[in-house]
This record gives sequence, structure tokens and C-alpha cells, in this order.
Amino acid sequence: MRVVLAGTPAPAVPSLRALLDSSHDVVAVVTRPDARAGRGRRAVTSPVKELALEAGLPVLAPERPGDEVFLAELAELAPDCVPVVAYGALVPRRALDVPRLGWVNLHFSLLPRWRGAAPVQHAVIAGDARTGACAFQLEEGLDTGPVLGSLVEPVGERDTAGDLLERLAPTGAELLVRVLDELESGAARPVPQPEDGVLLAPKLRPEDARVRWDETADAVDRRVRGCTPAPGAWTTFRGERLRLGPAAPADAAGEPLAPGALRATRAGVLVGTGTTPVVLGDVQPAGKRAMAAQDWARGVRPAADEVLGEGA
Repeated sequence: MRVVLAGTPAPAVPSLRALLDSSHDVVAVVTRPDARAGRGRRAVTSPVKELALEAGLPVLAPERPGDEVFLAELAELAPDCVPVVAYGALVPRRALDVPRLGWVNLHFSLLPRWRGAAPVQHAVIAGDARTGACAFQLEEGLDTGPVLGSLVEPVGERDTAGDLLERLAPTGAELLVRVLDELESGAARPVPQPEDGVLLAPKLRPEDARVRWDETADAVDRRVRGCTPAPGAWTTFRGERLRLGPAAPADAAGEPLAPGALRATRAGVLVGTGTTPVVLGDVQPAGKRAMAAQDWARGVRPAADEVLGEGA
């Protein structure tokens, strides 16, 4: 059947590749307009748009998916279905009604848990033992539509949000193609989402990625991993921001450390939390490259009374 894929970031790329390799006819791509980034504010093309151009597909990039020009272009394309993966904008009813089989959203969580823009990050921060992906019929509500198919993915003890997305993006792409096949054949069976168990996963703000050293070691570990690679966990040292890579819980033995307190040892750089310390991994001071925490500590030589997150 004729499909128009709506997607923007890298996790949507495997779905576009899978659709191009499938029996479905990808007639165009919808993505967000080019973003401005860097000191020169240069236009940055989305990963989905890059692949679409390589494949010779038409690309639609409306400011809003309710724009009249876009709605006319979409209607002219006459898609049977619009699969959507991390598109990045709410789709109004007038656009939802264009394809005869609607829009099918690939969402990286086990709905109704973690509806919203950052489901994988929130799953890691919350300490979920498993997550997954759902393909569901898109409605005007926030990720509320009936589920057409799903898959389960365990969350490893050291998984970052980026690790999970790297696994979910290709397996989710296979799920999406399978659901589209079922829609085309008439075998799809939509299952309404349960009313219980709803949790929201809004986009993480920079402040959400700030480490709270008075939390437990497990909570600190999960926050850092959940914010890796984006938006990037951070703390402060000597009044400047210090970005943090994944840390590891330290051996519980030894003298305890107050929250945020630093201790450099041969085994690594320890930081106190509300329970046992954690061992820092890579760190990145403002304006510098990322480096091992031990190299950073040798350079800054923290005094005995200095802490991370001062003023928090």
C-alpha cells in the first residue's frame, strides 16, 4: 500500500529503511523543518530527511501539520496510511483523516506506561525492569489510541537511554512493517489501552538532568543513564557545569561520603550520595572535551571540603 512516513530523529531512520525494503510503496516523507544549530546557526537536516533525499523521495517539512498547504500536499499523495516514528509535532484531526487507514505511531514504551516525548529516558530513570515498543492508531489524544502490536525489551542494569533506543529502533521497525502488513490484509486487531497504569513521559528539560546527590546511589545512577546521551546529565563544580557520563555504584565498604563529596582513589573518583558512593565515569568540563574522571581530578585537584553540585 501507499505510505508516507512521518519522522525526524535518528531512531526513526531504521523504520524508513525497513519500509523502503518492504512491499509497501513509500511515496514521501514528512519531517520537521531544518533546525538551526551551532555558532553560525546553520541549518541542520534531520536524519530522516537525509535518508529520504538519498532515496529520492519527496520531503514535506511543514511548520505545523495543520497547515493548509501541507494538508493539500498530503491529500494529493493519497497515502493509504501514514506510519509515524518520533515525528515531533501533534497531528490535528484534519491530517489524521487524510489516509484511509489513518496514522500508525511507533512508540518506544509499553503503553499506557510512559506516554509522551521521552518514554525510554523516563523508563530508565524510574528503574523499570523492562520496556518495549507499541504500534498504535494515532488519535488526537497524547498516545491514547488502540494498540495494534507490541514487543518487550528488558532493561539491562547498565543500559543507558541511548543503548535501549539503539536496540528498540530496529526491532520497532520490524514491528511497524508487520502491523502495516496486517492493516493491509485486514488481519489487524486494535486493542484499546487499559485505563490503569498511565504514566506520562514529557520531554526532559536541562534541569531534569541535573544530578541530585542527596538521592540514593541507585537513583543517581539511573538519572545519569536515563539522560545519556541526551539531554546529558550534569552537576556543578566551582560554579561551572560539569557533564557526567554513566557512573557506577561503588563498593559499599569503606568510609561513607556526604552527598556530593569527592574522593579520588586508585580505583576511581568517588562521589557521595544519600546512600553509598558512586564511581564517576567520563566527565566533561564546560568548553572542554570529555575525559576520564581520574584525569579530570588530577587536573583540578579538589580540596578536601569541595563538593559537586554546590548551591543545589
